[in-house]
Amino acid sequence: MFNESGKCLDVAVDHGVFNEYDFLDGLENMESVVRSLVNAGPDAIQTNYGQSDILQRTPGKSKPALVMRVDYGNPYNAQTHKVMFSELQNEEEPILEALRMDASCIVVNLLLVPGEPALHRASLRNIGRLRGVCDRYGMPMMIEPLVMKGNDSRGGYQVDGNKKLVVPLVRQARELGADVIKADPTDHVEDYHEVVEAARCPVLVRGGGKADLKDLFTKSYGYLQQGAMGLVYGRNIYQHPNPSQIVKAFMQMIHNGATPEAAWQIYSTDGKGN
Repeated sequence: MFNESGKCLDVAVDHGVFNEYDFLDGLENMESVVRSLVNAGPDAIQTNYGQSDILQRTPGKSKPALVMRVDYGNPYNAQTHKVMFSELQNEEEPILEALRMDASCIVVNLLLVPGEPALHRASLRNIGRLRGVCDRYGMPMMIEPLVMKGNDSRGGYQVDGNKKLVVPLVRQARELGADVIKADPTDHVEDYHEVVEAARCPVLVRGGGKADLKDLFTKSYGYLQQGAMGLVYGRNIYQHPNPSQIVKAFMQMIHNGATPEAAWQIYSTDGKGN
């Protein structure tokens, strides 16, 4: 999933497993979405087991690597649940499906949600279960340390970019054996080197909810300049007009140092700039 530059664009389309209607905007036809992304040529595409066949039956040797999510939970929903959970999709053989589908890496959450210590504990348990299995089969493990704000008037948990929460959780992910870390953006771009230093392994910036594209290019460039080795973006690709051009723009930014202005020009070349 990392090319010769040691960097990566991973396009996440695994949102359907979290049972949230808004996440499906842009993912209604997974065959079409994955086919379009394959043609755009990111380094990796992130799916769940049930959709991974679309990528893996694509002919040819140059298709993107498969990153497979192996957990699920309910912290993303608009309402607070009486019981919050985060569990492995296969408790008995947690990476069996990833091995079967020839995945290059698995991804699992490390959740920190206000007032939900049991959710954090469940995440730790999942990671502990996976670490030994991944070592046994030589499967890289990407951990996604996710700091969330409480469920407020907006509905649903929101990402908290407070570096004093993000950095320790990233460090915990590394202490637990992460090979790759998919980390939240910090509120201030100039602080992101602290996340990179805490990780001591490749850090890919997590995208989160859909944002203004020009602003996204600018911030993404800043995080890369702070030492991030790439991006894991989902809604900030598939919920914008012309996702293929966004992929091409980010690939140039990640691998060839394209500026935000150059990335916008790449996106806009087909006349569909937003």
